Amino acid sequence: MTQNHIVLYEPLIPANTGNIARTAAGTKTSLHLIEPLGFKTDDKHLKRAGLDYWNDVDIHYHKNLEAFMQTLGENDELFLITKFSSKTYADVSYQDPNKNYYFMFGKETTGLPEDFMKDHEEKALRIPMTDKIRALNLSNTAAIIIYEALRQQNFLDLKRELHYKHDKLKD
Repeated sequence: MTQNHIVLYEPLIPANTGNIARTAAGTKTSLHLIEPLGFKTDDKHLKRAGLDYWNDVDIHYHKNLEAFMQTLGENDELFLITKFSSKTYADVSYQDPNKNYYFMFGKETTGLPEDFMKDHEEKALRIPMTDKIRALNLSNTAAIIIYEALRQQNFLDLKRELHYKHDKLKD
């Protein structure tokens, strides 16, 4: 069955990683952190942004980019999320039930390494935006991408409706 993964390459801002961890917990998405990190994982800002959801995050740490790449198997599809691509995230199908989808995001200040991007150019996807900004916020970008994948996957096992406490269930 399909599993989605958010991969953060050398994240620097604890609040971004915490917000992404919260999204991961709420979407049953695995979170991969490629070291070195720009903060300690016991950072109060990191924990505050993730609130009390950390126990529900399937989190994996990788010593470096090469170590992460070695974990990918033949059923794993990697996408690089960048502003340097002509293909958008909406141009791709994430519906193969035999694949695991990995969405890699670069460091907040410099993105993904240029040589790595050139070696995997066919896997690069972008979110359309104006030329008025350098980039969208990392945690917002991760949420946009993961929810598009989940939408295409009919939201897998996620709850699609929630009732107010005072609503009575109908027979």
